[in-house]
Amino acid sequence: MKLSLQKTLFSIASEMQVKGDPSHDFSHVERVLHLAVDIAKTVNADLDIVIPAALFHDIIVYKKDSKESKNEANESADVAEKVLRSMSEYPNKKVESVKTCITQCSFSKGITPTLLEAKVLQDADRLEATGAISIMRTFASCGQMGRPFYSKDDPLCKKEAIPFRSGIDLFYNRLLIVESMMHTKYTKKIARQRTKFLKQFLAQFEKELKESGIIE
Repeated sequence: MKLSLQKTLFSIASEMQVKGDPSHDFSHVERVLHLAVDIAKTVNADLDIVIPAALFHDIIVYKKDSKESKNEANESADVAEKVLRSMSEYPNKKVESVKTCITQCSFSKGITPTLLEAKVLQDADRLEATGAISIMRTFASCGQMGRPFYSKDDPLCKKEAIPFRSGIDLFYNRLLIVESMMHTKYTKKIARQRTKFLKQFLAQFEKELKESGIIE
């Protein structure tokens, strides 16, 4: 992709990106973009598709416990299409592939991507759901949803992990399972290291709960 076109898309995406949600702000998009480009280079994916898909994959975002959240991937893909089709320098024949990448990226839908570029984007986005940054994003989302850090009845999710009950529940529903979902050797290695850190965090969390008298 020409640098001038990439800069234009970057500027448009940064202006349009949702505000007031630190888990899905433009810093998240920049990290996903960087990861996606690196991953794409290891598998020879088409950067003309990967770059705009990464830039617009979360352009429409709702609270994770909102009924509207199921529509955000399709709505983001529609925004990407509108932007790309308005640009004469962007190859029209690649727009549908960008849309496919975005619609297949969603974690909650659990879609297995059909395109190489979609696998690249999904891996890049899912790496944001494990490791140190994922902890920050998880508790930022909990704040938005009004969810506690952990469940008083089952703080370590020993009984079960209930979706959206608490931040720690999300570790078991999402953060810790990302490693098993990676498509490339490159991302599997990164996810493995990040998962190891999450387990260290949970061990420290358990230790502090015991020190605080919350659990025995």
